[in-house]
Amino acid sequence: MAYESTAYARAGLVGNPSDGYYGKTISVILRNFAAKVSLYENPHIEVVPSFQDRMKYSSMEELARDVENNGYYGGIRLMKAAIKRFWRYCQDQEIELPDKNFSIRYRSTIPRRLGLAGSSALVTATIRCLMEFYDIDIPKPVLPGLILSVETEELGIAAGLQDRVIQVYGGVVYMDFQREIMEKQGFGNYEKLNISALPPLFVAYREDLGEGSETIHQNVRERWLCGDQKVKDTMEALARCAEEARELILAGRGTEIGPILDRNFDLRCSIFNVDQRNRDMVARARALGTHAKLAGSGGAIVGIYTDESMYEALVEAFREDGVAVFKPQIEAELP
Repeated sequence: MAYESTAYARAGLVGNPSDGYYGKTISVILRNFAAKVSLYENPHIEVVPSFQDRMKYSSMEELARDVENNGYYGGIRLMKAAIKRFWRYCQDQEIELPDKNFSIRYRSTIPRRLGLAGSSALVTATIRCLMEFYDIDIPKPVLPGLILSVETEELGIAAGLQDRVIQVYGGVVYMDFQREIMEKQGFGNYEKLNISALPPLFVAYREDLGEGSETIHQNVRERWLCGDQKVKDTMEALARCAEEARELILAGRGTEIGPILDRNFDLRCSIFNVDQRNRDMVARARALGTHAKLAGSGGAIVGIYTDESMYEALVEAFREDGVAVFKPQIEAELP
């Protein structure tokens, strides 16, 4: 019997990256791109490489381009770390696993290293597959923390809970990661928001801008851990952005959150070294009358437009730079 699980890309709508610093965020799922993991019973544990794990190239130029777009690692290390972490969780919870092994493989359409949560999607899909195969139920609020630990504790990658929460819950979610909440219950407070209350959204990305989130966050995290007041104040201001956006969305005034996105981006730029090409994408979108910010660590932006003519202008303006633009698919398509 074969098992398959899917996890989708996401865009941090507002508040990010304060999720990794006891902040608050609102995130949306992007069903336009997905990581799919397939598993079937096998005499041995076998992790099957995908195209993104290839080791053969036609030239050094092709290898260099692959590394620029996808980094030095594919998905194999993520899957192996996810399997180990799942096994450790079951050990810690004194859950006896059935005596059976499996072959597991993945495929992903999520653009790599652009801040669209491709890595966490692969880990999420892997753990979901293992849960189904072994018939193990992990409480929904606990699951994002387990997924996060795969990268932070097994692989030493700096990350926050936001990506894993939205990939577990789906839709649009407001997340509160205040320290007292996290320390009391071990996870944040998560609130689903009405999708129909959102303004029209767009996402734009360029594939020549990939950089791992662990590199982008390293200096800021070190400063935060050392008590840097500017970093602390900025993270608190980012959290307030999410609070304000939530209040507007709940009040049916979601079309008014645009200036909050602009403020979110400007705050981020005040403490992070944001690539000029990311700044240029945001500036170009704003010049057309939209509001925009980074969707994640870099390489992709999320924004608000008012009508179809503005959206078409966005597509045309970005086309000459090789930047793709699409409308987020947040809800599942009807059969």
